[in-house]
Amino acid sequence: MKINRHLAILLLTCTLFAGVSASAQIQPVGDGGPGPVKAQHLTAELVSLGPAIAPGGTLEVGLVITLEEKWHVYWINAGDSGEPPKITWTLPRGITAGPMRFPVPTRLPLGPLMDFGYEDEVAFPVLMTAAKNAKPGPIHLDAKIDWLVCREVCIPGKAHLGLNLTVDPKATTPARPVGALGEALGLLPKPLAPDMKVTVKGGQKEFVIDLLTGEKQDEAEFYPFDQEQIINAGGQDVDPLPNGVRVRVPRAPELTKLPAELHGVVKLDEEHAFEIKAPVEPGEVPRPEGAKAAGGSSGELTAMAAIGLAFVGGLILNLMPCVFPVLFLKGLSLVQSSSEERGRIRKHGLVYTGGILASFWAIVAILLVLRAGGSQAGWGFQLQSPTFLAVLASGIFLFALSLAGMFDIGLSLTSAGGELAQKQGYTGSFFTGVLATVVATPCTAPFMGAAIGLALAQPSWVTFAVFTALALGLAAPYLLLSFQPSWTRLLPRPGAWMEVFKQITAVIFFATVIWLTYVYGSLYSAGQGVYHAALLLTCFLLLAVAGWVLGRWPARWSSSIAALMIAALALSVPLYQPKDKTLAWQPYSQQALDTARAAGHPVFIDFTAAWCLSCQVNERVVLKSSDVQEQFRDNKVTLLRADWTQYDAEITKQLASIGRSGVPTYVIYPAGNGAPDVLPELLTKDIVLNALKKDTAR
Repeated sequence: MKINRHLAILLLTCTLFAGVSASAQIQPVGDGGPGPVKAQHLTAELVSLGPAIAPGGTLEVGLVITLEEKWHVYWINAGDSGEPPKITWTLPRGITAGPMRFPVPTRLPLGPLMDFGYEDEVAFPVLMTAAKNAKPGPIHLDAKIDWLVCREVCIPGKAHLGLNLTVDPKATTPARPVGALGEALGLLPKPLAPDMKVTVKGGQKEFVIDLLTGEKQDEAEFYPFDQEQIINAGGQDVDPLPNGVRVRVPRAPELTKLPAELHGVVKLDEEHAFEIKAPVEPGEVPRPEGAKAAGGSSGELTAMAAIGLAFVGGLILNLMPCVFPVLFLKGLSLVQSSSEERGRIRKHGLVYTGGILASFWAIVAILLVLRAGGSQAGWGFQLQSPTFLAVLASGIFLFALSLAGMFDIGLSLTSAGGELAQKQGYTGSFFTGVLATVVATPCTAPFMGAAIGLALAQPSWVTFAVFTALALGLAAPYLLLSFQPSWTRLLPRPGAWMEVFKQITAVIFFATVIWLTYVYGSLYSAGQGVYHAALLLTCFLLLAVAGWVLGRWPARWSSSIAALMIAALALSVPLYQPKDKTLAWQPYSQQALDTARAAGHPVFIDFTAAWCLSCQVNERVVLKSSDVQEQFRDNKVTLLRADWTQYDAEITKQLASIGRSGVPTYVIYPAGNGAPDVLPELLTKDIVLNALKKDTAR
């Protein structure tokens, strides 16, 4: 059975590398400067209301996120899915950061679910405090930022940003905050005024919040700080009161016991919102005669409906480009084996279904463990891992080479002793089910989105049931054919056309590899994405060499071993990613240069560009070497990077001032007012080390 042998090659490849870690490794954008830095679907920037902070004083700083159209980030309570941005600060002695504050969010419906978050632009203020004994002078606030940006899909991101400020006894607080940060400060929910009052009653199906502001209010929305207290997507009925407003919020079904208090935000309009925290008094508040009870989600999706949709979605998943070739090849193997005993064919169908069920249950287990740990993850979360993507794309690429006719696995790896492939029995059927699940993860068939979205926000048994239905839907076509072999008469008879179709099928897999390579590159920052995609393409080139070896010398142990060694080398190219322990570079500016020199630090400026090959070689071979990094660190050299990838007038002016008109250019400025030392275009470690020794002693 050549078809089963072709399936076996991908199984065997995946098995060989099954132990590879799948942990996510998102590469941060930014190099420690304030930004703005561009990431996928948003721009991030650190800002402050002023350049200086007084000892014993405070200063508002903030993270500003500007989003592409229809993309959003999350409030502190993300709603049914998602997670809010986070900042991890590294601060100089005497400076402390307050908690990150969140402006009033908006409701972001997605199918039957509801998220709470922000679109377009949002700023998150953070109050910095300087100790009374803080030492005057320049300081640097370093920030590691994480976020999740979503539309129909969610993409995690990271940034490394920072702010250069000054501790100055003469610093003052800006009289009128301006800009995105100033606007955000005005949109923070306010505490209740002394003459305001709030009460909360908790009933069987709803919370009733009475907010008395002294004026009649016609509109209101409630956002809870804690999760799983209300039906996020449920309708909130608003009853204007003579001196305030009453909001009826549907209670979450999983909230079996009333909380002691309700903590959240009541939003009256875009500019007025109040943070409330009130004890919950058990009791029902009758509705006005004729009024309808607060409902759940508009278009509420029940658990049973979600299970049904998941089964239909699983059926349709068989038609997705990433799954259909596997199913079709499996179907053709059934045609070829139609002469076998019917009971044996049925067992193959059941084992194939078992492989799919086991794979989906493994995914559910991982999702539930992540959820129990406080993380949020969804269908296809493993595609956030560069390691998983590299292994998956490599396996599919090798599989496609075999389908295209470069080599025949039946005469190579199988003969080399691959017991899994040789058996072609129940083990092969089980792992074919595993394979179908693996290649299905990049796809989302119709109906799946709503069902999975509901499942991930529901109790564990609902999540388990929905994913089980999805697995049964995916397995159903082949399972039915195995129980009704007579239906295989509807399939075309075996013949020479199968070889042609097999080669055409390879095109689909090659297209899948192109898409996976795009996703792989997208996990990294703009400059790094191209570099890592090139590494993956190099891996494909070596895999093609491995395939050629198998095709040129088939059915030989020596060629199989050589091919496996080449394949291992190929995978090591994208997977080997040593941790970058080099010093951080700040973006160049005349102010950064002047500030560093005034503070008594020598400055090294790297004038570079992404399209400059010499620049990349100098950086990797010389500037990132341990000897040079040690000298930078020991001499407290401030590192500035002038990125000339796109035209920059200030960088062009600075190059002209030292008699240069292009990159690479490297300049060392001694501390104080000494003349700059311009280094050669092609660096060696000795050139840089000698220059540092000479210039830092001036």
